Amino acid sequence: MKQYRVAILGCRSRGSSAARVYHAHPRAEVVGLCDLLEDRLNTLGNEINVEARFTDLDEMIRQTEPDIVAIPTAPALHAPLALRVLEHGVNIEVEKPMGLNLIETDAVMSKASKKSVQVAVHHQWRLSAWTQAINRAYQAGEIGELRYIYASGKGYYGGFGLMEIGTHLLTSMIKFGGHCQSVTAHATTRGRPITPQDVLPAPRGNGIIAGDHVTASLQFDNGVTGTLLQHRFDKLNLDAHVVELYGTEGRLMWHPRGAWKLPNPHALPVNNNLDQWQALKPIYPESFEQAAKTISGNSSMVEGDYWFVDEYVRALDEGREHECSGAEGLHVIEIIMGIFESSAYGTRVDLPQLNREHPLIRWRNEAGLEELTPMPMADADWLEEENKRLGS
Repeated sequence: MKQYRVAILGCRSRGSSAARVYHAHPRAEVVGLCDLLEDRLNTLGNEINVEARFTDLDEMIRQTEPDIVAIPTAPALHAPLALRVLEHGVNIEVEKPMGLNLIETDAVMSKASKKSVQVAVHHQWRLSAWTQAINRAYQAGEIGELRYIYASGKGYYGGFGLMEIGTHLLTSMIKFGGHCQSVTAHATTRGRPITPQDVLPAPRGNGIIAGDHVTASLQFDNGVTGTLLQHRFDKLNLDAHVVELYGTEGRLMWHPRGAWKLPNPHALPVNNNLDQWQALKPIYPESFEQAAKTISGNSSMVEGDYWFVDEYVRALDEGREHECSGAEGLHVIEIIMGIFESSAYGTRVDLPQLNREHPLIRWRNEAGLEELTPMPMADADWLEEENKRLGS
């Protein structure tokens, strides 16, 4: 069977994780690494025994002729680098978010279509062992007919959380609910509705955002509704980070550390009914156990990343799109932009949008405000500047 050749563009933490998993997978071979810093190149190259090391991505692609180029770089570079790699007519894997707005995300999909290659967006939690367990129970009809989906982030500043963890939550929601037809949302800053002055560049280069608390109501296909919360907490709380499916006959809950089923969708926390939650068993690819022995780094990332690579191999074998396809990644950005537009203009937003401009930038421009000034990239420094703006 074909061995897929993979080149890694960017050797920081996520790039190193991607390289390790591709290196460990029996159907993939890392044939090249690219980074502007030679120290990072050499550290990763020595770890996985890859001698082909480059500081120029075009030269890497020309010399190594990969089947897939992984782009685990800073968010602001995702779309620009994807467009540059796609010029070579090679399949790509790009970190989330796929783009920072609809215009650049549309451009990536247009270029991929023109070159007849695949785009996969690294939403590894949509494929994780816990999600596989939930999907098996769901497909077996164990909670009956799906009627509602609840999802919550872990406490980042709301608009930033939407562009960061929210991308994972949304792609998981559409996995079960189908595509989103419309969005109604409300965003606040310090408890008051957002204003055009609250539109800011996000931390980590995650685009333009607004609101420290964002609450969205989503209408999916087949009459399924959902709620997405991206609320800022004083301290991050991983326990709040969940996706929950409510069916007519039960509930399923996903968390980064586990998955559970509740046979009764309306169980109350009395008479030991909390004991009705049943732990599900994680599901791994056939080759994972052996491969995992060779993978170092953040173990909580490994199995989701490995599922992502395994899915890419199978998708290319079968001539179909990756489950976390560019089309799904684009739809996630449509939902996010719809949430921002609904929050700004106080109206329901139907999807997909005809106007592909960033709604928050349009809103600021309509208010006659000056161009946005840069803000710190680091989370803590960014929050310090935001607190100064708000007078505390």
